[in-house]
Amino acid sequence: MHNEVLLQSTGKNSVLPYQSGVSLHGHTRHSQESLGFISKMLRQSNLSVRWYEDKREQCVRATGIPLDLSQAYWTPPLCERRAYEVESQQIEALGLRPMVSLTDHDKIEACRLLRADPALRNTPISTEWTVPFGDAVFHFGVHNLPPGEADSLMAAMRDATATSDEARIFGLFAELCSIREVLIVFNHPLWNFYDIPRERFNFELARFLTAGNRYVHAFELNGMRGHRENREVIRLAAKWDQLLISGGDRHGREPNASLNLTNARDFAEFVAEIREGRQSTVLIMPQYAEPLGWRFYRNFAHIVGEYPGHPEGRRRWDERTFHPDRDGQICPMSKLWKGGEPEFLKTMFAAAVMAAHLPLHGFLRRWRSGANECLRVPAKGSWALPDANPGGRTASGERAAEPFLEDCLYGGGEPAAD
Repeated sequence: MHNEVLLQSTGKNSVLPYQSGVSLHGHTRHSQESLGFISKMLRQSNLSVRWYEDKREQCVRATGIPLDLSQAYWTPPLCERRAYEVESQQIEALGLRPMVSLTDHDKIEACRLLRADPALRNTPISTEWTVPFGDAVFHFGVHNLPPGEADSLMAAMRDATATSDEARIFGLFAELCSIREVLIVFNHPLWNFYDIPRERFNFELARFLTAGNRYVHAFELNGMRGHRENREVIRLAAKWDQLLISGGDRHGREPNASLNLTNARDFAEFVAEIREGRQSTVLIMPQYAEPLGWRFYRNFAHIVGEYPGHPEGRRRWDERTFHPDRDGQICPMSKLWKGGEPEFLKTMFAAAVMAAHLPLHGFLRRWRSGANECLRVPAKGSWALPDANPGGRTASGERAAEPFLEDCLYGGGEPAAD
């Protein structure tokens, strides 16, 4: 097994030995993302709970529709074409040939639409599969489904998700793994998606990996998860003898903050490099060094922004956000409330967009400039990933350089925001 993680600074030294860049785990308008986080956030204090309940009552009085954000969802602002371009342009700016694998939640429509263009007919058909497991839920990037079998495999994945049948889930993992050109990545493996007690989450994770680790080809270093969590993923990968691979998890307009570098000529060859060669070189992009809280905030502004150039019905956030109507049918928020979305949501989101345009970004960059100096590729090329053996040595027998690894992912110290 050969694993490297390189850090891209202002130069391009880290990419010189490579011909291609791979972007994994990006979302398009076809993904459905829950709005439940807003109600969860507002229920964290007595003051905001009372305010939220008052606003919910106002919505019922005005429309007869009980506001239930746990049943509502938003969709990312970028269409499949623009999402592909955002990723490919970042890679091309590094002087590399782009390979982009988009993974909407439990859907492959974006990939199908891209492949309809003769220039993009080799775009991999990929998805992010939602896997309920006991009290937890995990997400897996399933990349490069065979075109002739993609629809039937996608239907089987949705059915396994709906039934939560573990025997069926593992049977489908085995079937997917038997297809040599398919790549299975454990996305953000330590994200406690349902926020269940940590002990319970760790139990379910260990239970899954005990039975299912053999079906997984790599663990993801996620470009939108915190430094501490990614450091723990590195340790988890070492414990389970797994490769690390990139995954940006882009939902807004910011391109993925982690990529893979390779000399593979196409995506199938890249999959073979991971699955059979067990080689993975991850490139961490400069945006990962920025405070994660600010990056989330900036992406939120992208999500609720207005895009006059988009097709009609996709320009405003209330046209891209959906909620049940009086009959329980999902429809855009713009059609539910007179004048568009509920006024309090409009006010919250407008304030967020306005604040995102304040000159805080430059201040934050200057504030963290000292830490960012450590985000560079070492003079000798890279450090080695510690493997799972007790001696802490690499596959070549050299002593593992875990402290340097941690310094890089922390940007030279503890992150200002996680």
